[in-house]
Amino acid sequence: MHQELESAGAIPVFDSHFHIIDRRFPLVPNNGYLPEDFTCDDYLQRTRDIPLAGGAIVSGSFQAMDQAYLVDALSTLGPRFVGVTQLPAQVSDDEVLRLNALGVRAVRFNIQRGGSEHVDRLDEMARRVYELARWHVELYVDSGELPALKAVLAGLPAVSIDHLGLSKAGFGTLLALVERGVRVKATGFGRVDFDVRTALKEICKANPDALMFGTDLPSTRAPRPYADEDLLLVLDSLGEDLARKVLYQNALELYRPRATSS
Repeated sequence: MHQELESAGAIPVFDSHFHIIDRRFPLVPNNGYLPEDFTCDDYLQRTRDIPLAGGAIVSGSFQAMDQAYLVDALSTLGPRFVGVTQLPAQVSDDEVLRLNALGVRAVRFNIQRGGSEHVDRLDEMARRVYELARWHVELYVDSGELPALKAVLAGLPAVSIDHLGLSKAGFGTLLALVERGVRVKATGFGRVDFDVRTALKEICKANPDALMFGTDLPSTRAPRPYADEDLLLVLDSLGEDLARKVLYQNALELYRPRATSS
């Protein structure tokens, strides 16, 4: 596997979705679940064979509204990495701008697991953080719920949906949103109930700028955790030109890290 990843190394990888879990900072049980630690060192060791050019640290349900862990992880991993946080609707403008300066680039609505602001505040918050700092919103949501959200999501300035939308139910709505500019993360292949290869191709056909690869490490609660074969599947399914967009360019454009690999 190491040699196969090396052969793919001409394409850098911006990991658009992973978690850092560090018990030095507050953790909140989610439905009784608390994950094991997965520190910055653990992440760098696990991805040592990937031509890593940066990535997005995503706040999980078990981190709720804590910012301390994220600020620490961004400082540790450096300016090629950005953050996706969870914030209450009443967050101050100053706090959004402070976090932006530290590398945060998005606010997450965890509809699937909770721990974030309620989806009723989605439209209001999405427009506000975009106007303040050009942040987008990220949704952890089952595609089966997208028809009820379609009108709101289609009108927002910048949106990303996690884990290929998780389910076949509502995948048509996901594709319709992709055609209107909504981004989708090619992450969590072990979480979905459909053929990943087909989904990757259909999303890229709908909008080649939409799809962004991520490892989903450490794959908390996933039926199957991330494997490096998932990255190779993207290359094999899409070919080099599209894979370069999915593995690197699309995410770089959306997340705007403070530094990039040349």
